[in-house]
Amino acid sequence: MATRGRSRDAADPSAALDAVGPRLRRIRQLHRLKLTEAAEQTGISKSTLSRLETGQRRASLELLLPLAQLYRVPLDELVGAPEVGDPRIRLKPRRVNGRTIVPLTRPGGIQAWKIVVPASQDAPNPRSHDGFEWLYVLSGTMRLIIGDQDVVLGMGEAAEFDTRVPHWFGSTGAGPAEVLSVFGRPGERAPIRAGGSSSRAHPDPHSG
Repeated sequence: MATRGRSRDAADPSAALDAVGPRLRRIRQLHRLKLTEAAEQTGISKSTLSRLETGQRRASLELLLPLAQLYRVPLDELVGAPEVGDPRIRLKPRRVNGRTIVPLTRPGGIQAWKIVVPASQDAPNPRSHDGFEWLYVLSGTMRLIIGDQDVVLGMGEAAEFDTRVPHWFGSTGAGPAEVLSVFGRPGERAPIRAGGSSSRAHPDPHSG
C-alpha cells in the first residue's frame, strides 16, 4: 500500500534546530552586536550565546524569547519556520539603530537586505565579524569606512569587502540613502567590484 511522505525538513526537526545557531549569529551580525553586548542586553551569558550560535547547545524557548525581543524579529524567523507552498518572501521592515531594514531573503545562505540610512549623521563605530559583504547604493550618497579607507559612494556605485576588517557605513549628512546589502558567510563571494570613479576620499578619522 502506498503511503504519503512528508518533506525532509518537516520530517526531520533536528535539521531545523541545527540551522538555528548560524541563523542567530547572522542576525546578531546584522545588528552589529558583539557577543558581550548581546549577553548584557538579554541576561544570557556570553558562553551560552556562543554555544548556541555554534550548535553546541540546542535552542529553547527560554533562550529564544529574549533574543527575539533584542533583535526585534518574530520567533519563526529565528528558527527558520518554512512558508510551505508560497515562494513569496515576507517583507517585514524593522528599525535598527535608526535605520529601516527590509529583509529580501529568508534566513540561510547568502542574505540580502534593503537598508534606508537616515540623513542624520552618527559617529562612525567600525565593527568586524566573519563574512563578506557587498553594498550597492540605490539612491542618495553613503559614507563607507573600511579599515583606513574612508570614501563616499553615490547612486549606482558598489563596494565589496571582507567583514573581518573593521567597517561602518552611514550618512554623509547630505540626505537619506537607500542601500542594498548582501552578506555572505566566509567563502561566499559574488563577482561584484567597486564601481565608478567619483568616490571621494574623506580625511582618515583615525589619523592625528
